[in-house]
Amino acid sequence: MGRVVSLSKDKVHQFSKKVVDSLSILEGLGVEGDAHCGKTVKHRSRVAVDPTQSNLRQVHLIHSELLDELQGKGFDVTAGTMGENILTEGIDLLSLPQNTLLKIGKDVELRVTGLRNPCAQLDNYQEGLTKAVLDRNEKGELIRKAGIMTVVVRGGVVTLQDAIEVILPPKPHLPLERV
Repeated sequence: MGRVVSLSKDKVHQFSKKVVDSLSILEGLGVEGDAHCGKTVKHRSRVAVDPTQSNLRQVHLIHSELLDELQGKGFDVTAGTMGENILTEGIDLLSLPQNTLLKIGKDVELRVTGLRNPCAQLDNYQEGLTKAVLDRNEKGELIRKAGIMTVVVRGGVVTLQDAIEVILPPKPHLPLERV
């Protein structure tokens, strides 16, 4: 079982988010007061293509172990820096299959939709950061390490240190793809 180690949100579209003590998670929408909250896409590039698309990126999670790795390589990254809403510890987020449920605290349930696709904003923040969150597996396939995206199945309040329970979907498990 994992846990929440930091929470972040921002009402405007910018790279980093402000660290907060709790998040109000709204069913079917996302994080109250966050620029990405809504039933339809809010990410600028996706809005430009089709503003009526379903929002599969309501809540963004990153594993704190990634920040540790990046800091070890000399990058100045801390909670909220990379735009996540929930920073986790103790869960290999990238290995979860599509449609995994994450039960956080007493009430909140998030359904995993896919991987965050790293973008040029990472290099705008710190040169080389985009490359640092990309890797290749033994088959040469691209690994995106910048976190996962979820939609809200059940809302509620998330606070620091809340437990995170992972509920895998029925097999066959589908690997995460970028959303």
